Amino acid sequence: MSAPNSDYDPVQVTPLDADQVAAMVSDALAAFAAARDLDALKEARLAHTGDRSPLALANREIGALPPQARKEAGQRVGTARRDVATALAERQAVLEAERDERVLVEEAVDVTLPWDRAPRGARHPLTTIQERVADVFVAMGWEVAEGPEVEAEWLNFDALNIGPDHPARTMQDTFFVESEDSGLVLRTHTSPVQARSMLSRTPPIYVICPGRTFRTDELDATHTPVFSQVEGLAIDEGLTMAHLKGTLDHFASSMFGDGITTRLRPSYFPFTEPSAEMDLQCFVCRGASVGDPDHPCRTCGSEGWIEWGGCGMVNPRVLVACGIDPERYTGFAFGMGLERTLMFRHGVEDMHDMVEGDVRFAAAFGMEI
Repeated sequence: MSAPNSDYDPVQVTPLDADQVAAMVSDALAAFAAARDLDALKEARLAHTGDRSPLALANREIGALPPQARKEAGQRVGTARRDVATALAERQAVLEAERDERVLVEEAVDVTLPWDRAPRGARHPLTTIQERVADVFVAMGWEVAEGPEVEAEWLNFDALNIGPDHPARTMQDTFFVESEDSGLVLRTHTSPVQARSMLSRTPPIYVICPGRTFRTDELDATHTPVFSQVEGLAIDEGLTMAHLKGTLDHFASSMFGDGITTRLRPSYFPFTEPSAEMDLQCFVCRGASVGDPDHPCRTCGSEGWIEWGGCGMVNPRVLVACGIDPERYTGFAFGMGLERTLMFRHGVEDMHDMVEGDVRFAAAFGMEI
């Protein structure tokens, strides 16, 4: 048996040569220094510290050396790997600090900016004021009645004592469906709902009828072909104009505040007799502008009063047409435009704002329920 080879020279193992190991370290340090971001540093780390890196392969050669040569080679390679790991950690710390500074600048959040970038919606003020009106009358025990917007001509006109020759039945005021002989119209007021209520209910009847109506008007600052009305109807024994006046006074104070003064002016409507126009004392000047040229009022034109709507006692002919005994029952009715009420209540000056759908107009009224 041969003896151990004591003349073996570990320097002859090329990967373990001191110059070669130093070159590996130098290449690794240069690669780390050249990395400009963490991704490039990761590639350099895999190339110089990974399982297939020169230093890793050199470390495997140590096992092939005889025992007396392993210590020196192990120390040399171990020192090299430690120096490489230290340089890698230092370079990674530098690049991570640079990344964090860049993120702070590029992804900065300005906490002074508005946080709510998705603004809340808003309900249209005509919807909210219609519900407010309904609440006023429901609180008094009235019902809310509804009807179709495409209405029978008989209910829209004949049942309300508007004869065939009445000017409101011409094409200038009414939208007829298909033709004037079709018998169907877009309702010109919500009064047909009153007629439907009398035909379907037994007195006493107390209903409020809000809804959209249609007339062939041009759209301008004070008129629109599609507008909203609220009409009220009360049928009972012993009702008088005094009950009508008290109801409307309460309605006005609910809409415009306590202390508002109202008046009734004689007028004419086919479906009421006697009939009246209801005026409100100007809620801006309270009548003080009348006869005072130095302090005119734009709201009432210095007249002291503002027309709000029509009213009166239900015409006996309407009661008969709807199957109610006029000898036993009397009733009163009234109707106001919701757009006009909104204009009075909130100082809206142009009807265009209500129909053009600009969210900035509705947003001022918010989400009132």
